[in-house]
Amino acid sequence: MSDISYKVIVGLEIHVQLCTKTKMFCSCALGFGEEANSRVCPVCLGMPGSLPVMNGQAVEYSMLAAMALNCEVAPFTKWDRKSYYYPDLPKNYQISQYDLPLGSNGYIEIPLGNGQTKRIRIIRAHLEEDAGKNLHTAGNYSQVDLNRAGTPLLEIVTEPDINSAEEVRALAVELQRIMRYLGVSEGDMQKGHMRFEPNINLAITRPDGEFKTPIVEVKNLNSFRALERSVAYEIERQLDEFLETGRTLEMGNKSTRGWNDDDQVTVLQREKEEAHDYRYFPDPDLVPVTTTPEGLQQIRAQLCELPLLRQRRYVAEYGLSDYDAGVLTAERSTADFFEQTVTAGGDPKRICNLLTQVGLKLANERGGDLPSLGIEPGAVADLAKMTDAGTISATAASTILEAMVETGKAPDILADELNLVQKSDAGELEGIVDQILAENPQVVEQIKSGDKKSKKAMGFLLGQVMQRTKGQANPKVVSEILARKFN
Repeated sequence: MSDISYKVIVGLEIHVQLCTKTKMFCSCALGFGEEANSRVCPVCLGMPGSLPVMNGQAVEYSMLAAMALNCEVAPFTKWDRKSYYYPDLPKNYQISQYDLPLGSNGYIEIPLGNGQTKRIRIIRAHLEEDAGKNLHTAGNYSQVDLNRAGTPLLEIVTEPDINSAEEVRALAVELQRIMRYLGVSEGDMQKGHMRFEPNINLAITRPDGEFKTPIVEVKNLNSFRALERSVAYEIERQLDEFLETGRTLEMGNKSTRGWNDDDQVTVLQREKEEAHDYRYFPDPDLVPVTTTPEGLQQIRAQLCELPLLRQRRYVAEYGLSDYDAGVLTAERSTADFFEQTVTAGGDPKRICNLLTQVGLKLANERGGDLPSLGIEPGAVADLAKMTDAGTISATAASTILEAMVETGKAPDILADELNLVQKSDAGELEGIVDQILAENPQVVEQIKSGDKKSKKAMGFLLGQVMQRTKGQANPKVVSEILARKFN
């Protein structure tokens, strides 16, 4: 192995379900978990004589997503029939886009572990309809649920610019953030709103030449964990197979494999069809899609600051760590709430701690986002100001924020009601400090002698004052008093 090196080559195909109210070419409502075959009509069932009608909202969503991915949006595109037979495809063809995709020649920036970013090129982004779903859990036979048939999908295809399982995951996470920010997809992995299909092979170098392993496509991965692990497994499997058989790209056709999550392995499914096997031709029932500069400008006006750019800005502008900035920008509603609170006058780092450590935890427990908690950004800013002013401690601020969610009361009122206002009266606190010093002469002597444990002893005295005041003493004021006492 010492004389062999290899490079991982991965291109990614992503299917993003758009959050329109109805299907791509009919008026059937979209829904998850509905009774099987209850959201169907003659169009999505492929009945003879039924005609498709294009969903304009899906087209606009797709154009917006393509713009966010820095793609060129085509002024003219058309619909094509992709023919194949499978039980979940009633028409025996899928309406898709072949040679004239809606978007092309784009890129996405992904974060790397070293704080840098990497640009992954995007070949195309095209709109198509989804197939139904085959079910194999009823017994020794299969069932077909066509509720999903006709759902609008945006398929995004990258160049093979990805070079590790970690990069594949980073791209998937970033793409989910972008789609959610734009509001074009819910991006819920559990509901199949995003499905990933990595195309993986290796470029192997050894003394007798350079070789490429056959390309493998892993189908229908719907979690970041499965995506990353399947790619990592396939890298090892292909390397082992090459070392054992010497099989190269020239010797074998592209194949598809499935991911067995129980055994953490990929499983061979079939040899992959080429494009000509699908017998693409323009759909005669649908007119082409044309755009105007004015129409595209209206769509482009809906673009927002994208999550990775926002994350970088939080680090530069507010001095947050990259991790904290990533947490705050994971969802657009969280980032918006954070910025509204900062605008209301709160310290960014203090607000970040309150929202990431308490606010998001409460939101997750309730199955919602930060705005759904019902607290106003201005009230959170007031809470942060009280903490920075020493009116309450950081621990008390967390308690008060929880109470604000429960009661809707203002932070200053809750601080009084919960008896969490810190004592900052130097005269009152100095009397308490004198009592503690009188009760602990040995500790006092230890500090005066400059013993190496004097710092720990000072901490002990501070703790005694906090205990005597039931945590209400302002530790900063107490520390100043103690420092003055010991010169």
